[in-house]
Amino acid sequence: MDFLKPFVLPVEARTPERHEFLDLYLPDDLAAPRPAILVVPGGPLPAEVRPIQTDWPVFQGYARLAAARGAIGAVVDHRLYSPAEYATGAANVEAALETLRSDPRVDENRLALWFYSGSGLFAADWFREPPSWLRVVAMSYPVLAPLPGWPADPRFDPITAVADAGDLPIVLTRVGQENPAFAGAVEAFVAAAAKANLEIVDLPDGHHSFDMKDDNDTSRAAIERAIGLVLSHLA
Repeated sequence: MDFLKPFVLPVEARTPERHEFLDLYLPDDLAAPRPAILVVPGGPLPAEVRPIQTDWPVFQGYARLAAARGAIGAVVDHRLYSPAEYATGAANVEAALETLRSDPRVDENRLALWFYSGSGLFAADWFREPPSWLRVVAMSYPVLAPLPGWPADPRFDPITAVADAGDLPIVLTRVGQENPAFAGAVEAFVAAAAKANLEIVDLPDGHHSFDMKDDNDTSRAAIERAIGLVLSHLA
């Protein structure tokens, strides 16, 4: 199973602080409140899939990487179990952000969201009305339009919503060997974001979920560039 493959970028082991639907990976230096990155796994996935995504090496890897670089890394269990449950999943992401912002170890004015695959549709809410404390939205190989047979909820339309993003930094990791079902929407999003503050990390030979499938130096360099951009906006 690909989702149990190791994160392609080696990171130091770090045990999470577990909460009901949120895992925190803490940096060594907590003398002052630290910025936080909320990792939002993909989906939808059936509720019976095990392990749940907070336990997948790839998402743990991104959160550990954030902690190693001095930020608080967090992974949310958004419980997006079907295409009809995006509103529920979005509410759970928002609740996780509020939990983070209320933690005294977190700088409540410096947060990032990082969406992967099917969670990319959640980004629409944050493009329309970005709060001042949301410093950057990152997306890796995102799904940016509903697939055939999914409900077409205009709320979850990042391609239209990005026009309202203003100066909000957006970091998109785009893979050249993308699933054809997703690739067209990614290109439509890039075109719609012509006036947005969009930074693209291109991985021409990368596949969807490259960070667990493509174990090579090019993948590692792309992850390093993306995390560097995200952290620069949290500085």
